[in-house]
Amino acid sequence: MSSIDQPPNHRLLIVDDEEATRLLLARILTNDMQVEITLAGTCEQAVRLGGSYAYDAILLDLMMPGIGGFGVLRELRTNSPNSTTPIIIVSMLSEQETVDRCMAAGASAYLVKPVERNTLTATIRAQIAGRGRPQT
Repeated sequence: MSSIDQPPNHRLLIVDDEEATRLLLARILTNDMQVEITLAGTCEQAVRLGGSYAYDAILLDLMMPGIGGFGVLRELRTNSPNSTTPIIIVSMLSEQETVDRCMAAGASAYLVKPVERNTLTATIRAQIAGRGRPQT
C-alpha cells in the first residue's frame, strides 16, 4: 500500500546538515511507511522544531555544526515535548565509545551510515511500536 492510499500514521523529524542525506532518508521513509516528514538542516532548527512538537520518532545525525548532534540529543531529552520520543542516531561514526555515549545520553537506537533501507525502516517501526526501548 503506498502513502497515497492512506494518510500519514506518524510524524518524523529528520535532522542532518547534509541536504542529500535528509532527502534520501525522507524519500525512503515516505515510500516504505505512511509518514509525514519534517526536515531540519541545523542544530538550532532541530531544537526549535523538537521544542514545539512531539514527533513519533526523530532521526539525528551527530556530526553537525553548532551544538552538534550530542547537544541536540541533550536538549530534546531535557527541554522538549520529545523527552520520551524515540531518537535514532544515524551517523558515520561507528566507534563503540560513540554508540555507548549516545545511548547513555538517551538515544533509542544507533545506525551507521550508509544505512540499509530495510534496517532503517525496521528500526523506526520497532522504536515507534516500543516507544523508545533502547536497541543498538
